[in-house]
Amino acid sequence: MNNKAMLNLYPDSIGCSLQDATDFLSLPELQNCFGSVYVLPSLYHSDLDRGFCVVDYDLNEDLATTEDLEKLKALGLDLKLDIVLNHASVQSLQFQDLLKNGEKSEYRDFFIDWNAFWTGCGEMTPEGYIQPEKQYIKDMFFRKPGLPILMVRFPNGREVPYWNTFYQKVWEENGERKYLGQMDLNIRSEKVWDFYEETLQKLAAYGAKIIRLDAFAYAPKAPGRRNFMNEPETWETLARIKKLADREGLTLLPEIHASYGEGVYKKIAQQGYMTYDFFLPGLILDAIENHSGEYLAEWATELLRDNIRTVNMLGCHDGIPLLDLKGLLPDERIEGLIDTVVSRGGYVKNLHGAKNIYYQVNATYFSALGENENKLLLARAIQLFMPGKPQVWYLDLLAGTNDYEAMRLAGEGGHKEINRTNLSTQETQRRLSLPVVQKQLELLRLRNTHPAFREGAEITVCNDASNLTIAWRNGDSRIILNADMKSYQYKIVS
Repeated sequence: MNNKAMLNLYPDSIGCSLQDATDFLSLPELQNCFGSVYVLPSLYHSDLDRGFCVVDYDLNEDLATTEDLEKLKALGLDLKLDIVLNHASVQSLQFQDLLKNGEKSEYRDFFIDWNAFWTGCGEMTPEGYIQPEKQYIKDMFFRKPGLPILMVRFPNGREVPYWNTFYQKVWEENGERKYLGQMDLNIRSEKVWDFYEETLQKLAAYGAKIIRLDAFAYAPKAPGRRNFMNEPETWETLARIKKLADREGLTLLPEIHASYGEGVYKKIAQQGYMTYDFFLPGLILDAIENHSGEYLAEWATELLRDNIRTVNMLGCHDGIPLLDLKGLLPDERIEGLIDTVVSRGGYVKNLHGAKNIYYQVNATYFSALGENENKLLLARAIQLFMPGKPQVWYLDLLAGTNDYEAMRLAGEGGHKEINRTNLSTQETQRRLSLPVVQKQLELLRLRNTHPAFREGAEITVCNDASNLTIAWRNGDSRIILNADMKSYQYKIVS
């Protein structure tokens, strides 16, 4: 994987389709700014969660074509795509076959039969599902209230419970049961592994070089376990996926959210993988808002000392992951950041009311910074000088602000749309002329072309009160960032 910057977007984030996005990346203003592009999974056939509920991995040709992907390759851009390991849409071929054929379906065990999973671990309820004994579920990590079950009606009228960690909706229409949802896959089934292998082959054929493993940590399950990051099963699953990916020349990027104090990022690095730097967005916010790079410098020093290779970011398609900072920042600093971003129009995402278990703050990064252009440019400069491969959310690059109308149109649970504005080609062109955008492009061009940033560089970090210095040296080439957290100014010396 090259260490140049990577643009992150939906296929229809700019214009109407990936063709418009590739035209955008072909513009003279974008030359030498990026070495990779990450296209989110709505380019596949999907029906929920803007791509992350996959029906199948064929291209949705209303949004993306093989010609578009070939054009990205011709631009010299490595392609990053997703595979969702934990679940698939109820509209998938496999689940529809289960609905049609029930016990006779060849995909009977492709999904997780709740009662088969919990046999011997609880009592059958009148509703037809096993209620596990408390000892088996007391440590389980649930993403929604109640047991993660979807009752599936077989053709003979029998109701069979299947594991459903994430979204579900069930209703009757003209006497027929209808479903929406994300059904957990049974990784104990060889059919699932055949599916993974076929999918990786398909993504490689699209030209993908990097594969993000979405919802990876939920896939391995066992009675009495947390069923999020089970060990050693998580690492065994990852090792098996890696063998399949290696055959296709694909680099894996496991996506796991966990607090700093849990040390999951270290475990991923120790297994030899790159990891997402979900700490950097909050650390940069903290450094700028508290006028001190102390914690940011400590994190950079740890990355360098322990040789932790990362993909880092400011914003992304999800919220700003401030709770990940627990154990790295004092709790009162984290709470202060959350309060600040919310006061600037952000929205808190929490897990069915359990505020201290899991939440993100949904906002554009520019709005999180108070829509201060100097702060945004300082944040981008720091990101590009930090160790790691920089990933750039298109809306951050184009100085996007909180989109409350998109939230309103999305309805209940639509808080993520605050940072997912679809921009017309005309609006994109207008924003390209903004000084804050032009200056970010200059920084990206510098990051991608200056010889000091090549692989093998020596990086040093020094913090003195409100001044942070990051220097890269590669042979005879050197470049230094001096960042002032009080004045929100920076200077680059080469």
